[in-house]
Amino acid sequence: MAGEVAERAAKGGKKGRRPKRRIAIRIDMTPMVDIAFLLLIFYMVSTVFSMPQAMEINLPSAEEEEQVVEIKESNLLTIRVDGESRYWWNIARATPDNMPKLLPTSAEKADSVAYAFNADTLQGLLVEQNRANAKLSTLILIQQDAKYNDMVNILDEIDVIERSWNAHIADGLDKKVKDLTKEDGKFSYRYAIGDWESRDDNVMSAALGAAQAAGQL
Repeated sequence: MAGEVAERAAKGGKKGRRPKRRIAIRIDMTPMVDIAFLLLIFYMVSTVFSMPQAMEINLPSAEEEEQVVEIKESNLLTIRVDGESRYWWNIARATPDNMPKLLPTSAEKADSVAYAFNADTLQGLLVEQNRANAKLSTLILIQQDAKYNDMVNILDEIDVIERSWNAHIADGLDKKVKDLTKEDGKFSYRYAIGDWESRDDNVMSAALGAAQAAGQL
């Protein structure tokens, strides 16, 4: 039983008076422990754990590695990251009249910091350029002295843009994102990571001089 009542006489009763009886209660906790374990097992079995969300990267097959894809210069956005973790961008080929522009720094940076990465300005740039040109492709160039985190920052922003863009399309069509098709206008960010070459050093040297002359650095 869950509880038992036992009566026992009080000690030290006076002679000639009827002794009072006290009630002692003993609770059996065994059923409660059984229920607790049953609930624990139930929640462990029925709980669905959230899967880690990793960015999907489509790698080319061995047959496609040597394939050359031609892109018009006007459809190419180049993002360069130098050894000081500064982000530069330009559309089409870099020329003396089309030098890479410095991506605006964080507005809340400390005075002692010359440049600080701002995710909002990078994301705003990528969204603006992709909305203006549906055929845009992004080329990412990372200088050898740059940090690995700089590349991760760009890939993270690309992933956020792709997810939010498709979520907006799915809401308008009353669909789930996983059910979107190309016919629905599913957005797939086109980008590639290229090799930093010696000519990129020359381009960045000229771009750095122009930014310093304009008082940006």
